[in-house]
Amino acid sequence: MAGHSKWKNIQHRKGRQDAIRGKIFAKLGREIYVAARQGDKNPDNNQKLRMVIAKAKAQNMPNDNIERAIKKAAGGGEGKDYEEIMYEGYGPDGIAVMVEALTDNRNRTAADVRHIFSKRGGNLGETGSVGWMFERKGVLFISRDEEKRDEEELMMLALESGVDDFEVLEKGYEITTEPESFEEVKQSLESAGVHLSSAEVTFIPSNKVSIHGETIKNVLDLMDALEDHDDVQNVYANFEADEEEIVKYTE
Repeated sequence: MAGHSKWKNIQHRKGRQDAIRGKIFAKLGREIYVAARQGDKNPDNNQKLRMVIAKAKAQNMPNDNIERAIKKAAGGGEGKDYEEIMYEGYGPDGIAVMVEALTDNRNRTAADVRHIFSKRGGNLGETGSVGWMFERKGVLFISRDEEKRDEEELMMLALESGVDDFEVLEKGYEITTEPESFEEVKQSLESAGVHLSSAEVTFIPSNKVSIHGETIKNVLDLMDALEDHDDVQNVYANFEADEEEIVKYTE
């Protein structure tokens, strides 16, 4: 079990998306607020804001919530100043973990993230300790359940859009692009009527660590604890595992 979409599948299997939907919306609202506060409030003129809004809509975040976050950012100096920080560390069995956070208190967040790592068999590393193991890429996922076109047609549409890779997976198709061409590829596929289950610019590992048995539970516990923290926006890791083993610890 490998690839960006697999962790998303694990989350769905664990029921996390529904169980913490309010927290997901709160985190997305913060991300929209920061993107709007740092640039133009009109998404047409702010690529970062445009991409965050697309991610929020993919999570079925209501338009009212999105507009409220943008209006809050446009309100002036009374809002909080959030700092974007990337933490890097190691989890059980030496897996590499990257943690994206938005915080208004760097010391609090660093202490919390360090505690989460150490309590679950990992350790927080220095900046650059694992970052070299990941590449920033645009990742788009097409579900077989939601898109009925055949593999060959979808592959041709993807290649014509200028993608880096088109991978056939059990549940669908995963497309990767350079971050700079992500929006162009996304718009091209959507214009062709392709239904995208998810689309975002993210970090994917350039090499992976296979984990087995009890280590799977320990790794998933670490991922869950990090993602549950209010200041953490995204968590990336380079583990892979057999799907049957994953199921044992997620159902």
